[in-house]
Amino acid sequence: MENKMEKTMSVNQKIQYLLPWILVFLWMFLIFNMSAQPATQSNSLSTEVTEKLTELLNEITPGVDMNMEQLNHIVRKNAHFFAYLILAILVRNALKKGKIPEGKSLLLAIGLCVLYAASDEFHQIFVPGRGPQVKDVFIDSAGAVVGIGIYQIVNKIVKQKSFNKAKH
Repeated sequence: MENKMEKTMSVNQKIQYLLPWILVFLWMFLIFNMSAQPATQSNSLSTEVTEKLTELLNEITPGVDMNMEQLNHIVRKNAHFFAYLILAILVRNALKKGKIPEGKSLLLAIGLCVLYAASDEFHQIFVPGRGPQVKDVFIDSAGAVVGIGIYQIVNKIVKQKSFNKAKH
């Protein structure tokens, strides 16, 4: 009976370790698929988002003239930033679940996200109408750094609350 319990614990531990990495790879797959869209398809998607944003902004600030091209550019670059912000949070969490030491985990998370950003831009060489942009790697990397910062802050708050609860 005890041996069966040990195996169950082992399976649960494996799931707790693997699930965060599965989320990382699913998010990477989403980023890859978005980057694999030909320029026309990608631009069509971002234009739809920009139009919805413009409608919302017009409701909030009626009569303000907005340059759709500039706004679309901002939407596209923010998509880069936020995609990598989420990726960094997922990677940082997966590394934490893997019991990687704090300092090493931070460097690995940043390194993995920057490396993936660079490989994603390289991948765009092969996508019709798209091409690699060094500035996008910087935007992606900035998103990753902010994501890791958010993760660190939230993690510190959660630890502090747990510590305070245990004290009382």
